[in-house]
Amino acid sequence: MTDLSEPTVVVTGATGRLGGRVARRLAERGVAQRLLVRSPERAPRLPGATAVHGDYGDRDALRRGLDGARTVFMVSASESADRLSQHRAFVDAATEAGVEHLVYVSFFGAAPDAAFTLARDHFHTEEHIRARGLAHTFLRDNFYAEMVPDLVGEDGVIRGPAGQGRTAFVAQDDIADAAAAILTRPADHAGAVYDLTGPESLTLDEAAAVLSEVQGRTVGYHLETVEEAYASRASYGAPQWQLDAWVSTYTAIASGQLDGVSDAVPRLTGHPATPLADVVRGTRG
Repeated sequence: MTDLSEPTVVVTGATGRLGGRVARRLAERGVAQRLLVRSPERAPRLPGATAVHGDYGDRDALRRGLDGARTVFMVSASESADRLSQHRAFVDAATEAGVEHLVYVSFFGAAPDAAFTLARDHFHTEEHIRARGLAHTFLRDNFYAEMVPDLVGEDGVIRGPAGQGRTAFVAQDDIADAAAAILTRPADHAGAVYDLTGPESLTLDEAAAVLSEVQGRTVGYHLETVEEAYASRASYGAPQWQLDAWVSTYTAIASGQLDGVSDAVPRLTGHPATPLADVVRGTRG
């Protein structure tokens, strides 16, 4: 029998950047929580938080870790060829454990034919959550603003087939603020789908200009063809699904599928979305 004094909010991925941010915000709000992580010893030490073992590939451990939970914050599994099957297994375990509400971190423009290949997995995960009858909230975040500096090569150039497409890069802090607001009042957000974006939609030329100004170095953008993009990344020896994901990061931008600014961050958090420049500086707007 479940101990009713146990936390009824479960946060996955608390050893990671997004899940950890969410866990810290809930602790600051005085919300008791269970942190479902692969390595409990690495979980953040937070007031009111208990770390338990749970791996997306271990259904029995998931059921134990989710037992008694009413609301669950579900971050994506690590990128892999079988990520969708891991997501489905997690959702099934949550259903069997009696979870009432699943807050799932999806992706902007999730669709079965999305240009960004990993967004297709997110769409099918959303569909599986709906099919299992769980109350749900989907956070469709755009590309993380924190990833933009990582796009720059050693020569100071961003290379990819993004054309002049635009992306509304979103800060992980803003996503975490939005998630924490939802997790404290989940019933108010049942069935909602929120597009989480930054305050502006940028081309990679414009993103490079932001990096140049903030970091005090010259950063540029070089347009590759799709063929050049695959060739330039082939030396890493990555499997085909991963190459497709890397290249489609840029073709999704070129397609216009990541363009568009939403007001969801300010509506949910009560503060403006953070500009890319402030994310790179490590400050909040």
